[in-house]
Amino acid sequence: MNFQLKAIKSLLECMEDDSVREIVLKSPTGSGKTIMLTHFMDEYTKEHAKTVFVWLTPGKGDLETQSKDKMDKYIHNAQTKLLADVMTCGFEENDACFINWEKLTKKGNNALKDSERTNFLEWIEKALNTGLSFKIIIDESHQNFTDKADAIVQLFKTDKIIRCSATPIVDKKAKLIEIAEEDVIAEGLIKKLLVINENFPQTIETDNQTWFLLERALNKQREIKSIFLNKGIDVNPLIVVQLPNNSDALCDSVEEYFSAQGINIENDTLAIWLSGRHENIENISDNDGKQIAVVIKQAVATGWDCPRAQILVKLRENMDETFEIQTIGRIRRMPEAKHYDNDVLDCCYLYTFDQKFTAGVKAALSKGALDGKDIFLKNEYKSFTLTKEQRTMITDLRDPRKALISIASYFKDTFELTGNKKENKTRLETAGFAFSDSINTYTQSGSVATLSDLGESDNLNTITVKETVNTHKLGRVNQHCVGLIAREIGIEPAMTHTILRRLFCDKSDYYNKFLALSTRELYAFIINNVDLLRRNFREAMAVQLSQGVISPDMVSKKEFVLPRVCKFTYDSASKVQTESVKNVYQGYLMSAEPRSTAEKKFEKFCEKCSAVDWIYKNGDKGDEYLSIVYLDNGNRQKLFYPDYIVSVNGETWIIETKGGFDKAGNSEDIDIFSPKKFEVLKAYLEKYGLKGGFVRFDKNSDELCICTDNYSDDITSDSWKLLDNMF
Repeated sequence: MNFQLKAIKSLLECMEDDSVREIVLKSPTGSGKTIMLTHFMDEYTKEHAKTVFVWLTPGKGDLETQSKDKMDKYIHNAQTKLLADVMTCGFEENDACFINWEKLTKKGNNALKDSERTNFLEWIEKALNTGLSFKIIIDESHQNFTDKADAIVQLFKTDKIIRCSATPIVDKKAKLIEIAEEDVIAEGLIKKLLVINENFPQTIETDNQTWFLLERALNKQREIKSIFLNKGIDVNPLIVVQLPNNSDALCDSVEEYFSAQGINIENDTLAIWLSGRHENIENISDNDGKQIAVVIKQAVATGWDCPRAQILVKLRENMDETFEIQTIGRIRRMPEAKHYDNDVLDCCYLYTFDQKFTAGVKAALSKGALDGKDIFLKNEYKSFTLTKEQRTMITDLRDPRKALISIASYFKDTFELTGNKKENKTRLETAGFAFSDSINTYTQSGSVATLSDLGESDNLNTITVKETVNTHKLGRVNQHCVGLIAREIGIEPAMTHTILRRLFCDKSDYYNKFLALSTRELYAFIINNVDLLRRNFREAMAVQLSQGVISPDMVSKKEFVLPRVCKFTYDSASKVQTESVKNVYQGYLMSAEPRSTAEKKFEKFCEKCSAVDWIYKNGDKGDEYLSIVYLDNGNRQKLFYPDYIVSVNGETWIIETKGGFDKAGNSEDIDIFSPKKFEVLKAYLEKYGLKGGFVRFDKNSDELCICTDNYSDDITSDSWKLLDNMF
């Protein structure tokens, strides 16, 4: 996953920054935090000798064992240990030790006797005396981390502490690495939206509020289950019913309702997970588990992972915000770590009359928690059709050969390299690359009168420190630098090393080789120029993103019709709740969310524009939406979903909205695919005789502008015209 690779890269960069001691990894539940951290530890120990990772976990849920098992699963030949292993043989280089800190700190915990605690301290001292360096990871750092736990951390005399949580407490001095919820959703690991009180009427009259909520939840469970069955997917969606404390009578009411529906303890379809009462809990996390509902009173155990949990009925009255969000996180995972391109399956659902809880969830999840309802297509638009394009083959494999070709092409074009290796060396030196048979580092000498003078390099002399290359001694340093380059382009370090050798090493027989460096010279070249190589490799891959020719056999064409039903989400707190007259759906509100600023401005424009007959907001993923096929840099087929279909004076326009231009005319579009997508859209429009283009907001003129012919990032060019003059 791209966001996981970025997080690993950020963690490794923070480990190299001497000014950073504490790192906070804020990662949404379901984002694969353990996968990221285990791969990070593996990469770091490959590049740094004498390292020991200590992974501290809280609670009774055997989270340390779960985490160790995952690392053993994900990392081949991982050197993992539990507390018992440490007590037997101590700490060793490259160890990853998983320890429950409460076994060391909690009063009355008999995990370690006094003599054993002494031995534990002795093992730490012995490790430090042999030159081992401890790096600490504190998992679920928001839970029960006390001064006694902190005292344990201090014993390791570490220079790096990584704290991890979905809801961390962030110290101002710490470096925050935050994984955006949107990125996790885009990769399909968690559900797109949390829908709150779906299709509730404006006024509810009921004799039993609990039964009203349970009925809604059970109906939704049956709807989801039916769709799974029709798709041939063996997933039984789970309802989580959360009770308030001191509510035995309410628990009886919940059991009574479910029993009347044939859901009970006896037939294994109802589970109870309360203090002192655990029934039908076994195998509840399996996707095909028989349990239809589970009743809980407090947060489920730390580390509980049940991806089929999809519906929450919240009956509790008061709880702190962290507890709320952790509970919501339990229904956000996708059962098979992917989206199903179906709005019902790709959302999770909350049913509650607790207004305070609802507000807290919305505030914490931002646009991830919205009010929702089904809206229906107006009859006059049911006959509208277009042609959509879909992929004929799907692969997520990146081709290192294409990466090599792309990087070679970039170096050749950018630095005007030829077959003359001596001339190539001169050209690369001119561009700033250093060539040497030694490793060059730099320091400064001199004196300054004030601290501000430290920033004035003219006052100091630059001293070059040269270290003779020893390939054995510098093996880890070289591996570290190759790893940095590899993370820039998303390719395994071993393959990145192969690319470097083929392009620059004398032992390579690659036809497009630019240099003929010896192994020692190649080590020096990589280590001395690591930052330049990182930047150029990254840019080489970006250039390739705008290339690629798609052949007809890569595209499957199907008829597109406007979906008859739309799962509409909106912000009920917005002051604007007016209904759109121009939208193809009955009941579409101008408070629609999630929407980008450009989308909101475009929808408002269309609503007021007399030339616009109607407007349809396309989805961003799914078989039911309008899609166009294009290729990325690895020759992988990808789908482009234009934002809008609009009828203007009876003509069909297809519009994609993008980030705008600031008042100085600088582009605020962060999508590097934009030029390619524009060409793809333009070709599609020409093929089917339609109109359209890209729309962006110009802050200088305070106007929406449209580009229809030649894409440009210059708002002052003739490519951009006022949208008001085109519609």
